[in-house]
Amino acid sequence: MKDPRVPVTLLTGFLGAGKTTLLNAVLADASAGRIAVIVNEFGEAGLDHDLIETAGEEIVLMRSGCLCCSVRGDLSRTILSLLQRREAGEVSFERVVIETTGLADPGPILQTLVVDPFLARSTRMDGVVTVADAANGPATLTAQFEAVSQAAMADLIVVSKTDFVPPLKIRAFEARLRTINPNARIIHAIRGKGVVDHIWSLSGLRRGVAHADAVAWTTGPAAPPDPLANLSGLVKPAPVSSQVPLHDTRIGSASIILDDPVPEEVFDFWLDTLIALRGSDILRVKGIVFLEDIETPFVFHGVQQIFEPPVPLEDWPHDDTRSRIVVIARDISRPELQRSLDLLRARQLPGGVDPILNEVSRI
Repeated sequence: MKDPRVPVTLLTGFLGAGKTTLLNAVLADASAGRIAVIVNEFGEAGLDHDLIETAGEEIVLMRSGCLCCSVRGDLSRTILSLLQRREAGEVSFERVVIETTGLADPGPILQTLVVDPFLARSTRMDGVVTVADAANGPATLTAQFEAVSQAAMADLIVVSKTDFVPPLKIRAFEARLRTINPNARIIHAIRGKGVVDHIWSLSGLRRGVAHADAVAWTTGPAAPPDPLANLSGLVKPAPVSSQVPLHDTRIGSASIILDDPVPEEVFDFWLDTLIALRGSDILRVKGIVFLEDIETPFVFHGVQQIFEPPVPLEDWPHDDTRSRIVVIARDISRPELQRSLDLLRARQLPGGVDPILNEVSRI
């Protein structure tokens, strides 16, 4: 059954990464459909004037039929106004893209879509797209922790300005991004060209999601080696630095795959305890979970202490009963996160809940 809620894509990335360039390329592509874009201020958006048909105080109309509006008051009221105007037939759009400022933390925006009653009924998170500048991105990650957080929370990382950087440096930058967020897909884009086929339907938390898409969202995309790569043998592998930048070490991620269904009380206690003790440091928790005595798995997603309603996966293959869970956190080391996830592997509460509570509280 089709989800009637409007899909919302969060477009983020540090100052100068190329968010607006990518956005202009998407708006110019007729295959993208009609999009409502929300920006902080028109002056900061830098929209391509060749795309603009008319301009007003609140809404800029595009020749493609898309529209753009600036945040008025707060994000909730802005989206509410857009949806009301669409309902009244004043504007038309199929999806919403929110372009954040370069210093923005994506977390509060994702939470707004869940905690606001009207938005929770009318919209759904479609994915977080982070633009990372291949030329200046490494220095930005080192200097600005906000850029590291944006990369850590991404479903898709678009590496921009690859035409200005040697391949060896690009591969080193990608390797660094993967240490921050092993589960995100990474693609290249020069001036935003060709991204429109990759930035939609990223979230696994949607009705009717395909098996492969849900698995990729929780465990990362499959990346088979390219048989044609480096045929000349002249391209050297990207060097691995022995010195990990300080900001990178503040982000930890860990994942687990469980072959057997998890007792409901074990899963609930693990998640409740983790969020209660370190919820403010949890950037994202997402996964596919099989619970004992329940045939249908469900996909879940949370940002800090806020979780979206889980979605049952009705058309799941009967031969795949594995649970997949990933946690991305701030100021929690990977071994500590993995130790927490390993509690699920035990599939029981040994000696009551106190030992597990003590173990989880150590992180």
